[in-house]
Amino acid sequence: MESGLRCDFPILARTLYNKYPLVYLDNAATTQKPRMVVEAMRNEYYNVNANVHRGVHFLSQQATDLQEAGRETVRRFLNARSTSEIIFTRGTTESINLVASSFGQAFMHEGDEVIVSEMEHHSNIVPWQLLRERLGIGLRVIPITDDGHLQMEAYEQLFTEHTRLVSVTHVSNVLGTINPVQDIIRIAHAHGVPVLIDGAQSAPHMTVDVQAMDCDFFAFSGHKIYGPTGIGVLYGKENWLEQMPPYMGGGEMIKSVSFDRTTFNDLPYKFEAGTPDYVAVTGLAKALDYVTALGMDRIRDYEHELTQYALQRLGEIPGMRIFGPRQEREAVISFLVGHIHHLDMGTLLDRLGIAVRTGHHCAEPLMHRLGIEGTVRASFSFYNTREEVDALVDGIFRVMKMF
Repeated sequence: MESGLRCDFPILARTLYNKYPLVYLDNAATTQKPRMVVEAMRNEYYNVNANVHRGVHFLSQQATDLQEAGRETVRRFLNARSTSEIIFTRGTTESINLVASSFGQAFMHEGDEVIVSEMEHHSNIVPWQLLRERLGIGLRVIPITDDGHLQMEAYEQLFTEHTRLVSVTHVSNVLGTINPVQDIIRIAHAHGVPVLIDGAQSAPHMTVDVQAMDCDFFAFSGHKIYGPTGIGVLYGKENWLEQMPPYMGGGEMIKSVSFDRTTFNDLPYKFEAGTPDYVAVTGLAKALDYVTALGMDRIRDYEHELTQYALQRLGEIPGMRIFGPRQEREAVISFLVGHIHHLDMGTLLDRLGIAVRTGHHCAEPLMHRLGIEGTVRASFSFYNTREEVDALVDGIFRVMKMF
């Protein structure tokens, strides 16, 4: 990508500890925000701030127009059939919880089952465990191979007459594995079972077409795709959403309320109780405009090249253990070096201005499968460079000399 793009992200020019230029390699946790996103949000607060959908006055109508234009931007980005299928949430976590609560209430009973995988983020495990506590459902888990791929033959054997939903990640936030979601969906649909895809780690890095994928639900977060925190999206096929009860009750999600009964609003508003973060919607829309203008295929190609370069350079380090597949992976690398604890490595790299993530990455069951407590994780964006990869490798060598 053009080096000039880094100028769109002022934070990348920071110097840490009065000495080291920032090397930001924690993009799987959250991405930095381009200037246009922040300025669009600031402009709305200063010039268009008013509650949406509820006022006849000019500012309210203008804010509503921005909110719904943002919904259309998301629809185009995902290639959803209708804006009725685009629900704004606070992020991937809330999106999955919405499905667990509403789909669970409508379609699941004691003894029913949800299929997840061994590589899931806690956000795609805990909501189903909470549903298990409420309804008595069961969880069935797709195992993974030693090199970090789903065992697809085992997956096919997990379906029973009690299977009601498959909920899997598109891309592992630890291993970088790109799961064969179209095969996963095809197999599930052959059993009459809908599929939820956790797209938190895929939407920022590749073209997503929910109609071509044929998923029933797709969730992603704004802050992982250069937008603000506190805003996310749940895509759902309209036929499922129509049958699901509201996730929360309150204002905006109703048509009429009396003490005897309430009738609910049309989609998507049925699932958007209360005042939405309409300014964050504008920020998310601007972020999607930004990456769309760059080209998602260009972003993926560049990040793939950079990740392969990083794998090659990290492979030069004695005692390096890299987890996950070497090919067909997204822009995240989890590793350990010798007997150096991941927290020690991350802390000392930070003192050199290198921001990485350490720990279990909200994927403790996966860590148990790998037989480790945690890893160091470097995750890349189109604004990262080969020079920053070299800085990471040099930093690791410096840390190794301390042990």
